[in-house]
Amino acid sequence: MRKKAKFNWSIWLIFLFFIIVSFVMLLPLYYLILGSFRNSKDLFRFGMDLVIRPELMSLDNYKYILFGDGKIYLHWYKNSVLITFLFTISSLFFSAMVGYALGVYNFKGKNFVFVLVLFVMMIPLEILMLPLYRLTVRFKIINTYSGVILPFMVSPLAIFFFRQYASGLGKDFMAAGRIDGCTEFGLYFKIMVPLMKPAFGAMTILLAMQSWNSFVWPLIVLRTNQKFTLPIGLSSLMTPYGNNYDMLIAGAVLAIIPIVIVFLFNQRSFIAGLSAGGIKG
Repeated sequence: MRKKAKFNWSIWLIFLFFIIVSFVMLLPLYYLILGSFRNSKDLFRFGMDLVIRPELMSLDNYKYILFGDGKIYLHWYKNSVLITFLFTISSLFFSAMVGYALGVYNFKGKNFVFVLVLFVMMIPLEILMLPLYRLTVRFKIINTYSGVILPFMVSPLAIFFFRQYASGLGKDFMAAGRIDGCTEFGLYFKIMVPLMKPAFGAMTILLAMQSWNSFVWPLIVLRTNQKFTLPIGLSSLMTPYGNNYDMLIAGAVLAIIPIVIVFLFNQRSFIAGLSAGGIKG
């Protein structure tokens, strides 16, 4: 009985600890949402606090960024959604195939290719910016979606993750498929891809977040205001002539929605993929 009571108390203490951690993590988001309903004068006057003041709250900030100033915010939003969608789909497709090949097949130079993947993971973006920029100029894809997506379409991190996950899958499924006359592409798309679903779920969230929050490279490639993504567009609200904090905070709140949706649809696969990919291989 004492052991049982002690065990129950430990569970409640752990539960309480994570509730406190969750509250601390969600507190900045609460500040952000409250601040999005106030104008700049009230933000400077009262600051961003926990007190809800109904008389100071309105939807003017959201009305302005959605319907005012030529609806430029909606253009930024559309650009970010489109770039994130194309980048995530293409990166999942190619990175999964490369990682699967490195994890399942044995061929000459396999370890050398994997070492190159690890080496590229260690190179900071700042070192690659100049040669990548010269390539985008040479291929005439400056100020285009292709210029933002193509240089990073095959992610070394995703290759490494898919390689670790695929190397832990049973080879009996592939042997059975070959006996039934299935081709190598058929094995991959019909058998292995469904088995790698948790890995796809985890990488969908990570790659989507990477593209959605990307700032430096789109800032270099994109030139016109109509082509800006959300991070670049929101940063343009901060100028030496005035800071539109109210518009910036409201825009930041709306910018959270797509990533939350992606996470909600892939949360189970995200947890299963990370736990399995971390121990297999």
